[in-house]
Amino acid sequence: MPTTAMLRAFCDAVEQRNGRAFADLFTEDGVYHDVFYGAFAGRTKIAAMIDDWFYRTATDFRWDMHDPVTDGTTLYARYTFSYRSTLPEANGARAMFEGVAIMTLKSGRIASYHEVANTAPAFVDLKFAPERIAKIVGKQGAELKARPEMQRHLA
Repeated sequence: MPTTAMLRAFCDAVEQRNGRAFADLFTEDGVYHDVFYGAFAGRTKIAAMIDDWFYRTATDFRWDMHDPVTDGTTLYARYTFSYRSTLPEANGARAMFEGVAIMTLKSGRIASYHEVANTAPAFVDLKFAPERIAKIVGKQGAELKARPEMQRHLA
């Protein structure tokens, strides 16, 4: 499948709450590393992430990929992403993010998905209390510091 078609299918599956179609883009043992919810390994868990986790407190998803670059093994794409929150404090606000998707490809499927996302504007959109934002950002910082490639930076 051409890169642009795969990325459109990826985004469409999220927007249509079609976890199965989304998971089919991944290898059997593929892993989706979500910036909020953590890692989901295998197609069954990846499908549940879309159908259950994503839609648990949100609706009306919109996801677009921009400027993809690939060497056939690694795929990078800038993205814009939003949803309408169903959290009580958000009052139906649309939370908006931008980020970069980083995918490892294997035999035409996604073996691993990671992202670097600017989540801060969404927390303001959702009307999160400063303490809640600090807790989330602190967790993201701890996860960053735990990554093997960051160890040299911590010395």
